[in-house]
Amino acid sequence: MSDVLHQVETKLSEALGEPDARAALTFVGTERIEVLRFLDPGEGLVRYATLGMSAAPMTDPSAIVAEPERGPRAELLLSVRAGISDTDKVLRPLAVLAASPQVEGVIVAPGASLDVGEPLWPGAPFTSVLVAEAGGLVADLELGAPREPVRFLPLLPMTANEAAWKRVHGAEALQERWLRHGTDLRDPQRPAVPLED
Repeated sequence: MSDVLHQVETKLSEALGEPDARAALTFVGTERIEVLRFLDPGEGLVRYATLGMSAAPMTDPSAIVAEPERGPRAELLLSVRAGISDTDKVLRPLAVLAASPQVEGVIVAPGASLDVGEPLWPGAPFTSVLVAEAGGLVADLELGAPREPVRFLPLLPMTANEAAWKRVHGAEALQERWLRHGTDLRDPQRPAVPLED
């Protein structure tokens, strides 16, 4: 387990630079989840990455026996514009989401919606995120058979209306709408995309 997490942290550092801060949380019945913060001054962004979710594969909660090696592994990534909101308060919600495979037996995959039930950070218009496709910011980390690679899944914050619209129309339709309207998904205070046209 610690070997996997060491490789994950190395992969994150290679892609994003050295983290400038980290926080760790432990929930009852779970392994420790860390959240690393990476500053990207050139882009004016701050990026948060979970570390710990990939220590074990995500397994189907209906499986009689948990598979110790096989199954999808992932960590979560969130990128937001720096200096607009107190986004460092997102550390706990991110850790909660990263612990959800252990706590709730969910398999986090692209297209899924994850809801924390409260603003992601103070004053945020978002309580949920859309899980996007991996591979853009941080490439998959190959672990070798029989273990599946660790995928680094970007999280796209959604307003309540966007989340409700996505439940009806699907993740792809929401992402197309964001693209069509030029939505800045990294703006921590952005308004909801128009959903009527």
